[in-house]
Amino acid sequence: MGEVRAASRGEALRFKPPDWKHACHVLLYAPCPGRLFGKIPLRYAVLMQMRFDGRLGFPGGFVDPQDASLEEGLSRELHEELGPGAALLQVTENDYLNAYISERPQRVVAHFYVKQLSLEELRTLEERAVQAKDHGLEVMGLLRVPLYILRDGVGGLPAFLSNTFISSARDQLIQALDVFQLVPKETLQKAVNVAQKTS
Repeated sequence: MGEVRAASRGEALRFKPPDWKHACHVLLYAPCPGRLFGKIPLRYAVLMQMRFDGRLGFPGGFVDPQDASLEEGLSRELHEELGPGAALLQVTENDYLNAYISERPQRVVAHFYVKQLSLEELRTLEERAVQAKDHGLEVMGLLRVPLYILRDGVGGLPAFLSNTFISSARDQLIQALDVFQLVPKETLQKAVNVAQKTS
């Protein structure tokens, strides 16, 4: 993959089709009071998905030229990938975090959103995702990101970050965890450092 840089929404929208493709993805999360093994606080449930190519990414996809807006394009993609549960989601411009711009292997502007749900809404989404048109095809399934580090110093978030992600998804995940304080800064930095050493 070529050089990738972050951009604001305004800057990103200057890159026009047909020379550039625009994609929209969203990180969905909910406060989660549970504890792993009754000891380790989960804090939040953060959703990602296993893609058809074996890489991890976020729900969403390419915006079609006929889509009236980025959010309409994202809504269409979410319905295809998440099924009936997507009806719960109203991702708006207020949920926009930033964009990542890449010229290789193709010219793509990847718009990234972050949306908070209730834990009940998130669970409903997970349950209904198996009814989605793309389930078992483009999307192998949803998964939750482990936001903790186990006693061995590798299990949990460090091991998760060692997986293979599509495009900018790993950077988007780390940024969202930091910006929305879903993981304490010290824990996040340690997880990133360990993942880099073990990759």
